[in-house]
Amino acid sequence: MALEIREAASKAEIRQFIDFAHELYKDDPNYVPELYIAQKEMFDKGKYPFYEYGDAKCFLAYEGREIVGRIAAIKNHRYNEFHNSNVGFFGFFEFIESEEVARALLQAAQDWLSGENYDYLMGPTNFTTNETAGFLVEGFEEPPKIMMTYNAPFYNRILKSIGLEKEMDLYAYMIYSFEASDKSIKMSQLIEERLKRSGVSIRKISLKNFKEEVAHIKKVYNAAWEDNWGFVPFTEKEFEHLADGLKMLADEDFAYIAEQDGEPIGFSISLPNINEITINFKKGRLFPFNIFKLLLGKKKAKSVRVLATGILKEYRKKGIEAIFFARNILEARKRNLIGGEASWILESNQDMVTSAEKLNGIKYKTYRIYKYPLPKSNEQ
Repeated sequence: MALEIREAASKAEIRQFIDFAHELYKDDPNYVPELYIAQKEMFDKGKYPFYEYGDAKCFLAYEGREIVGRIAAIKNHRYNEFHNSNVGFFGFFEFIESEEVARALLQAAQDWLSGENYDYLMGPTNFTTNETAGFLVEGFEEPPKIMMTYNAPFYNRILKSIGLEKEMDLYAYMIYSFEASDKSIKMSQLIEERLKRSGVSIRKISLKNFKEEVAHIKKVYNAAWEDNWGFVPFTEKEFEHLADGLKMLADEDFAYIAEQDGEPIGFSISLPNINEITINFKKGRLFPFNIFKLLLGKKKAKSVRVLATGILKEYRKKGIEAIFFARNILEARKRNLIGGEASWILESNQDMVTSAEKLNGIKYKTYRIYKYPLPKSNEQ
């Protein structure tokens, strides 16, 4: 049956675009559906903050009436301005086990982006490097944690066969509560006492003063991450949107701010792994009853994800990262949790890799960002 690629633009087509992943993985016990309400919002160009500086076009692949793949072609002007680069992006890329389908979808993205004369495509990023990103290439044995991606094991083989190359690997370390290094935890506590004498303190984030805390975190985040591969500063609306989404899930006992004489110098935020609950939400729908299951069940999650950690450059290598990790572990032990995933950690971020490994963290998943060369417009 002939393969056809069509743009997904109408509300019905966007719904099909979102729901294709659910159909693709319906028999995979490790697949966790994204929440439909959040996914739908991402494709609303009048509401989602990304569209203030970027654009995207969605495509579906059909064999007859059957949908067999999807992709979003993405223009991220803010990324290119910040990195002085010339890169196009792809995201939301899913396909059946077919080299033909994968190649045709990438060609559709390439065709739409060709007018920009980009050097190459990079992805998956959904839509930006500040959101979910990467294809899983190692660690298919268990479901992903909250806000981490999932895909079929055959993706890496097919993508390599059609010419995609590794751009960057992203690691996920699992730190089990009762297998973490007690020596490292005790050492971090001694380091914390020493830092107090120099005016550095660690405190829990206050959800009662959430707006002020978000401002502190944003200030540190944009300064602490600026040298990291792929980093782009959040816009005000992007950060507000992210914070609004996290407030419902945040737990004060797993969120910390480091301060020097009262001024923020670092932060760490971990979230309960609500994927343990939403894995059973058919097609990611919250209504009418799943919303109550989520709100009532989030405190029953048996693991957390260390979502983001940032420390100002001049305060790194002082042990603050280790203190954040140790506090997470001690709280997890107190609650009898299995442990926490630290993710994602860039393969080039040796400081964070070392901190995770000193606590007996196990690198149990690897995600990959790919690049795909594009011909220049005068070569086509």
